[in-house]
Amino acid sequence: MRVLLDTTYAQRGPSGTGVYIDQLCGALRDAGVEVVAAANARRPAPAGGGLGSVRNLALDARWTQVELPRRARAAGADVLHHPLPALAARAPCPQVVTVHDLAFERLPELFAPAFALWATRAHRRAARGADAVVCVSETTRRDALARWGVDEARIVVAPHGPGQQPRPASGRAEHFLYVGDDEPRKNLGLLLDAYGRYRAAAGPGALKLVLAGRCAVPAAAQDGVRREQQPSLPALLDGAAALVHPALHEGFGLTAVEAMSAGVAVIAARAPGLAETVGDAALLIDPYDAEGLAGALRDVATSAALRADLTRRGHERAAQFSWAASARAHIAAYTLAMT
Repeated sequence: MRVLLDTTYAQRGPSGTGVYIDQLCGALRDAGVEVVAAANARRPAPAGGGLGSVRNLALDARWTQVELPRRARAAGADVLHHPLPALAARAPCPQVVTVHDLAFERLPELFAPAFALWATRAHRRAARGADAVVCVSETTRRDALARWGVDEARIVVAPHGPGQQPRPASGRAEHFLYVGDDEPRKNLGLLLDAYGRYRAAAGPGALKLVLAGRCAVPAAAQDGVRREQQPSLPALLDGAAALVHPALHEGFGLTAVEAMSAGVAVIAARAPGLAETVGDAALLIDPYDAEGLAGALRDVATSAALRADLTRRGHERAAQFSWAASARAHIAAYTLAMT
């Protein structure tokens, strides 16, 4: 089986989708699939609106409608895989799309109106027109069925594996760790509020909070908060009392799986997709309750027994996810598309 995989998004810096593309390529090749990677080297980073976004949309349209079909034809591809929902009108082979989440529909108030409208229309059209649809979780599958009317028979659920292969954490409890950006649905504001409450109550013995990723929050904006712009995630997990994941919605909790795999406790929002991923292996909190999250921070910081229990359960939960299993599910989707 020869699959042309659009790897453009993996060029844009660290992201969950980038990790997905990189890890899936390797796992598919290990499973015997001939993967032909195709990346649009001319695609700049997201512009955040305005003329830059219009330019990017035009570049994406040409890439999807002209260049990807040309490359698929030249490669003799059996399947063209779009790791984000897109569809070429004249592809020479069946097409598969991956749907990560429908947060822009479930929580449209957290997105720019123009983006939410565009994503709803473009992604829905791609999912409805694709020969097979990969959903990263049951949560996303249910949303695609209920909100977009995608044919259930064409959906394959393929959860991710861990983002990297982290080294086992040492068990030290030196800081709390947040991994991600500061887009509204990630709920960083609630975390900072909760951390301030926790720190005020804990006094000098309070653990620090490390923000790892593309956060615009200055490091000095709040006592005890440190920003890591170019983090080494394995190093930050080593020494974390817990990974804190307060997102209002996720398709899949990739960083949570990575933390559990490394032996780090997880505090996670009781939110769609994320709660599905962690199961009963995390300390779940209400993503709208800062005081409740502050209490969870306090409990994890002060109880070695709680951390040990969460670590044990996390290891067991993380063992259920692997890129090898994800690759097998993708192969099932490719096979479905070809029939």
